[in-house]
Amino acid sequence: MGFLNVEKKWLYPFIVCFAICMLLLVSSFNMDLVSSIHSINSLFFFLPSHLRPNQTEPGFVERKASPAPAPARPVLPRFAYLISGSKGDLEKLWRTLHALYHPLNHYVVHMDLESPLEERMEIAHRIERQHVFAEVGNVFVITKANMVTYRGPTMVANTLHACAILLKRSKDWDWFINLSASDYPLVTQDDLDRGLNFIEHTSRLGWKFDKRAMPLIVDPGLYMSTKSDVFWVNPKRPLPTAFKLFTGSAWTVLSHDFVEYIVWGWDNLPRTLLMYYTNFLSSPEGYFQTVACNAPEWAKTLVNSDLHYIAWDVPPKQHPHVLNINDTDKMVESGAAFARKFKQDDPALDWIDKMILRKRNGLFPLGGWCTGRPKCSEIGNIYKLKPGPGSQRLHRLVAGLTLKAKSGEDQCK
Repeated sequence: MGFLNVEKKWLYPFIVCFAICMLLLVSSFNMDLVSSIHSINSLFFFLPSHLRPNQTEPGFVERKASPAPAPARPVLPRFAYLISGSKGDLEKLWRTLHALYHPLNHYVVHMDLESPLEERMEIAHRIERQHVFAEVGNVFVITKANMVTYRGPTMVANTLHACAILLKRSKDWDWFINLSASDYPLVTQDDLDRGLNFIEHTSRLGWKFDKRAMPLIVDPGLYMSTKSDVFWVNPKRPLPTAFKLFTGSAWTVLSHDFVEYIVWGWDNLPRTLLMYYTNFLSSPEGYFQTVACNAPEWAKTLVNSDLHYIAWDVPPKQHPHVLNINDTDKMVESGAAFARKFKQDDPALDWIDKMILRKRNGLFPLGGWCTGRPKCSEIGNIYKLKPGPGSQRLHRLVAGLTLKAKSGEDQCK
C-alpha cells in the first residue's frame, strides 16, 4: 500500500507535465515550425541548439550531420537612377535606359509635362512590354508628369520626388544618380562600385553672387501647366548669413544615407535651403552642394566631382558643348562614368556602344548578368560581374578623387 501511495503521489504531476509537452508540440505545428522550434529551444536553454547564435555545443553531445550552408551571395553595389527627358527625348531616353540597365539596380523614368501625352504613354508601354523589365520589375515610370524648368526649382523638386519614390520602393541600393536623356554611360554597370557623395562644388561663386544669388526669380512651373521661362522680381535680396552658398554641377551621385537626410529632413537644414532656393536662379546647381557643405557630418563625405565628362566652349556658354565622334578619345581618357550632352543617334553613341559597352542595337550592354541568343537578351546569373576596361579607368579616377577628398584639400572650399 505504501508503494501504491508513492506511485499516486507522482501520478498527477506526471499528467500535468505530459499535457504541457503535448501543448508545446501541437503549437509547433500550428505556428511557423522553424520559429517555434527556435523559441522552444530558447525556453529550454539547458538543451544544446544549433539555432542559437554564438553558442557552442558541449563536447560530449554527438552532432548530427547537416547540409553545408549555401554560399553567401556577393554584396554588390546597387544604384538607383532617375532618367529624365522632355519633349522629343523619347528615343534618346529609351537608348540611355538600355545602356544603363542591370537587374540589381532601380530606375525611375520621367518625361516632363512638356512632352506630348503620346510620348509619355509610349515610354510607359515600351517598358511594360520589355520582357526583362517586366520580369525583374525594377523600372518605374512616373505617369503623373511634373513640369520641369531647368533654371528653376522645379528640377530640384522633380529630383527629390524621384528620391522619395526610390526610398519607398526599396532600401536595397547604395547610390542615387540623376541623369537626363542627353547623358550616356562610359562604363558598363559591372564596372561601378560604391563610395562617397560625388558632388562637384565650390564656394567661389564670382559673378554668380550678383547674377544668381541676389536676384529673386519665380518659376512658373510651380503653378502653371504650360512651360515658360523663369522671370525676375524686385527688389534684390542680400546674401545669406545663416549659411554659406556653394555652386557646382546639377548632376550628382548621392549616397543612400544622404538621400534619406535630404528627403526625411530630421534636421531642418534641407527644408530651409529648399525654400531659399525656390527663388534662386539655376537652383539645381546649388541646392545639393549648399546642403552638404553646411552640414559637417556630410561635408566630410564629399568628393568634388560629378563623374561626368562635359566639354565647355571657350568662353563658356549657358549649355555645354554638344559631344560628337571627335570627342571620344578625350571621353575615354577622362575615366569618367558618364558623358553629356549628345544628340539623338549621334555616331559617337554608336562608337561607345561598340568599343566600350559592347552593346548591340536595341539590346543591353554585355555584362555578367545576362545570357541568351542574341547575346544579352535574357536574364542569367544577376550576381555575376564581368567588368570591362572601363572599370580600371574609373577606379583610377575615383581613387585619385577620394584621396584628395580625404586630405580635405578639395572639400567645401
